Amino acid sequence: MAWGKIWLLLLLLAPAGPVWAQGNTAGQTYTDARGGYQLGYPTGWQVMPGENHRTTFYVGPDWETTPATASVSLHPLPDDRKSLNLLQAGQLDSVWRYVTSLPRARVYRLEERDEDRFQELRYEYAYDDATADRPRMRVLGRRLWREGYEYRLEYRGPDGPDPHRAAARQLLASLRLVNPGPPSRRPPPPPPQGCDDKFYGIAALRINNDTWEDDCRTIHEFSTLDPAQPPVIHRRVLPFQSYALAKGFDNCLYAVTKAPTNAPERVYRYNPATRQGEYTTWQLPAQGSGGVWISGGTDDRGDLYFSTSDGNLLVRVNPASSKVSTVWSTDPLRKARYFGALGFAGAGTHANFCFDARRTLYQVYSTDGSLLRINIDTRQPAPDILPLDGLPERGGYSGILLQNDEFGNRRLFLAGPKAIYQIDMETKEVARIRRGVYTDLAGCNLFRKVAADEAPAPALARAPWRGRVLDALTLQPLPRASLRLRPVTVSARADTALALTAGGAFTFPARPASLYATQLRLPGYVPLDTTFAAAAGPYAQDVLLRPLGVGSTLELENVQFSRGQGELLTTSFPALDTLATLLTASPGLTIELRGHTDNVGDPQKNVELSQRRVAAVKAYLVKRGVAPGRISGVGLGGAEPRASNAQENTRRLNRRVEFRVTGLQ
Repeated sequence: MAWGKIWLLLLLLAPAGPVWAQGNTAGQTYTDARGGYQLGYPTGWQVMPGENHRTTFYVGPDWETTPATASVSLHPLPDDRKSLNLLQAGQLDSVWRYVTSLPRARVYRLEERDEDRFQELRYEYAYDDATADRPRMRVLGRRLWREGYEYRLEYRGPDGPDPHRAAARQLLASLRLVNPGPPSRRPPPPPPQGCDDKFYGIAALRINNDTWEDDCRTIHEFSTLDPAQPPVIHRRVLPFQSYALAKGFDNCLYAVTKAPTNAPERVYRYNPATRQGEYTTWQLPAQGSGGVWISGGTDDRGDLYFSTSDGNLLVRVNPASSKVSTVWSTDPLRKARYFGALGFAGAGTHANFCFDARRTLYQVYSTDGSLLRINIDTRQPAPDILPLDGLPERGGYSGILLQNDEFGNRRLFLAGPKAIYQIDMETKEVARIRRGVYTDLAGCNLFRKVAADEAPAPALARAPWRGRVLDALTLQPLPRASLRLRPVTVSARADTALALTAGGAFTFPARPASLYATQLRLPGYVPLDTTFAAAAGPYAQDVLLRPLGVGSTLELENVQFSRGQGELLTTSFPALDTLATLLTASPGLTIELRGHTDNVGDPQKNVELSQRRVAAVKAYLVKRGVAPGRISGVGLGGAEPRASNAQENTRRLNRRVEFRVTGLQ
């Protein structure tokens, strides 16, 4: 089918426009199925859809006077860039150059993520905007690239205290790409190596002379990338009626008769690409009195499995060696404490199964769709049943399959009563994707093997971190500063000195997801941050130094205490070590420590708590060699909040320790 026809069909099947619904933890959910994205926006925010998949979210009720907005938009990439991996093409460098060219710019965070099926940049920066009502702006954003399109989500607000920034962060974090989305603008990918994205189901019924009758010989072919599309039908290609179907890594299908012969049966191979089939030499053992072969499956090694309807016999076939072996001859679930609730006479079957990538066999209880789990290597059942909420009916769940969608997200498919259902394994959302009755489902893209000539690059041992050392007030570069970095888990002697350019810029090969302590020295300055967390990949973040002056007050970042106590946590030591170094290097510097709490609890007890914390900080500095007479202190409790105490995300900003410069010679 031509792409134009496919896109027209998607438009007819998709909702008439964007959809938003109650129930998201962030407030409400907004979905643009044609645009291919979904996000949750906070309670109290409004939605203003625009043209060309541009939508604005704002703090209500009036758009004209709103104090905060976030916008999401979709743009086709230029033809010469639509097929590129933009991260590999240097998109982070481009954004870095743009941001650092803005007036008095500060980069809070700029990092990239490559998820194979899409790429992403996340960023946060501030700059002076002479055209805005608020001259200093903070921008939080995400840019994602998929199939020749750019998705851009940005929030803009004041760089100072902003009561809406925390909610905006939740909105940005909730954005995810969904299907169907716009048609791909990239050329079709080469044929997959190993198991492809198709999955299959045995159709239980067919129409013959306007009458429904048993089939169980016809196979329907679906695409995991768009399972709602009409299937390709392989009509009556099995030489027998079958309940059990497995898909091999060769993309062929394997089935066995459903007849209760209680005799050895050979496995039949069908190739959907050539529409040809033949019997294999693999012979399954007799299925036992009263049992039938009811389900097939594939594991991460490419072995094929077949199970009987009572769950007592599971057989493995190794296609490479043609060896057939019995995995178990007694249902392992009999050892589970909950077996009595599903193993009684007249209960539904629980023998339809599939595998995940971690050697877990999933079974579906036909009565209500609940999931049962067994470790295939140890034969041990999971301690509990995993229910699935939202399935529409009871009875008739006859097939189960785990597949990856185009973004690598696990999807669970159930052949249920009169339909196939798809379950998002992360959100547990249930969607009916296709009407029909199927006896078993088969697929294996969860275990796709990468070809040797397409072996993934080894994981980065280092992630380049770039940044600038800036004056915190003027945001001008400080190229004369001394900057050293060391992992917080390594001895203080294991540090690295970094050279700064004339623009105050540096680069450092950080270990991904590691914490680093900074040692910044420049006469007359003190660092605002002392600990930095490296991202998983290349990223950018500026480092700020605050000029000292009598009366200057600076917060001691990352100084933390035991809850409700005056005892310092070890995570506080890098910041206090930096302050001790500053005091030691500046003998004429005297300070006043100032302790603050929020307004929760008894005010007098809060004052006492802040005094104990000030005393703990002073004791630490004295232990590091600072004369006690150079340090005074005061506990203020909740008397001087720096943010609102109305909610926790701003109230926590009030729990802090600061120091004020009282003398500088």
